[in-house]
Amino acid sequence: MYVRQYGLLALLDALGGGACNLDFQKLLFLYCQELSSPDQASTAASLYEFVPYRYGAFSFMCYTDRRYLVDNGLLVDNENRWVLTKEGRHFAHEARDASIRAFVRRYRGLRGDALIAETYRRYPYYAIRSEIAKQVLQDDKVALRRIESVRPRPKGTSSRLMTIGYEGRTLESYLNALLQAGVTLLCDVRRNAISRKYGFSKTTLAKACSGVGMRYEHLPELGIESRLRQGLKTPEDFNALFKAYERRILPRQVDALAKIRTWLRFGEAVALTCYEREAGQCHRHCVAAALGQVSDQGDRPGRPARTRPVKQGYTVTHL
Repeated sequence: MYVRQYGLLALLDALGGGACNLDFQKLLFLYCQELSSPDQASTAASLYEFVPYRYGAFSFMCYTDRRYLVDNGLLVDNENRWVLTKEGRHFAHEARDASIRAFVRRYRGLRGDALIAETYRRYPYYAIRSEIAKQVLQDDKVALRRIESVRPRPKGTSSRLMTIGYEGRTLESYLNALLQAGVTLLCDVRRNAISRKYGFSKTTLAKACSGVGMRYEHLPELGIESRLRQGLKTPEDFNALFKAYERRILPRQVDALAKIRTWLRFGEAVALTCYEREAGQCHRHCVAAALGQVSDQGDRPGRPARTRPVKQGYTVTHL
């Protein structure tokens, strides 16, 4: 098991072996935030990341781990509650430490709406997508203003084109990067939108985008066949592939490029996505160029992300 899974079991054990879904998600969130502070040496649960979701902070990985723990007999298969089995308690006792016990003592009497409100007041960013903020905060105008103040705003009034790769990112960090950049539409330009990395296959990614208020579109015709990428090692190999892509494939994708231009014309902030972290090592930079991007040789590994003006009046940013 991963360290984070031991930490999850230990926290649940310290809570008495069971907790309802919403309470446990918010307590795990608070615990992770406290453990991620510079003065905390323990990392038992700090590997869980969260996104602003319908009821506040939410971890997709946490629920993936839940299914794994249920399948291995450590959690009860209960849709409404997190409950340890006898074997789960055995594993949990091995992982419990003083920080977990101290945390549970601090939040012993905080549950339900009061617990949710506490997370909103302390971490307002994670409440920006909440459907219940006004209800649980009971019209606390100060807290509601703080939530509104940290809500990502569109940068300017014109449409924007961005690119992003998921290499080296968790689903949560990826979604947060998109949210903070003000992306409204994620355009997947992979030929085959499947991935061994959790969260980045088409169905899961589309559902995650919907949950945080973004639209997902897949344009497989803009992708590159996997056989053409095999054996690429040097910058020269990649450059040759991209030149062939720009010369032979992109000119035939008039309809797909027109779709993206239409989204931009109607005010969407569009992010083109594929795997590679560096845009210069991915064909998505060729798609951006075909949409009107000024050629930028600076986007190479080790160079910072940069924004360039384009002919249509929007900008291109590599996240």
